[in-house]
Amino acid sequence: MGKLYERIDGRIRDFIEDQPLFFTATAPLADDGHISISPKGRSGTLVVVDEMTLAYLDFGGSGAETVAHVRENGRITLMWCAFSGPPKVLRVHGQGEAVFRDDARWAELITRFKDVDGPSARAIVVVHARRISDSCGFAVPFMEYQEERTQHAEHFGRKTDEEFAAYCEKKEYVGVSLDGLPALPLPLPLRAD
Repeated sequence: MGKLYERIDGRIRDFIEDQPLFFTATAPLADDGHISISPKGRSGTLVVVDEMTLAYLDFGGSGAETVAHVRENGRITLMWCAFSGPPKVLRVHGQGEAVFRDDARWAELITRFKDVDGPSARAIVVVHARRISDSCGFAVPFMEYQEERTQHAEHFGRKTDEEFAAYCEKKEYVGVSLDGLPALPLPLPLRAD
């Protein structure tokens, strides 16, 4: 049986911080818009800011659907699945906002990700929890975590901030979403830190 939680603390916080993978889900307001579901990994790229707030780094390398949807309507769901240990699926439904590199809040928020920060961090998505719930996860298979993939960090670690900004400008669906919504500001702002 599923359970509702009032805050992200104790076992719920531990569960979130122990998972090597989470998923984001967003959608535009338009009935015919594209729904986005994205896997997120890289250790240290998600932090629990407080009992009702999470934040994660949005990296380059893909489109910017999540950022576009959050900018349009703020709706976002984060989901974690237990692939080992007791079965559990945890969801945080919330109101999201994208903090861009030229935002005054960037300098404080980015320090929370000091071990994984790099030139490909293009936004920080902050999620204010509205509903925190779990479900059984009985149908989630057991899977063995092996290790982090390093290709993303290595590839973008070789780029300067200017090279990364140029990369973003050339990539389709970074400045606008699949549905034409504003996504990342281009040219990509220089980092405020």
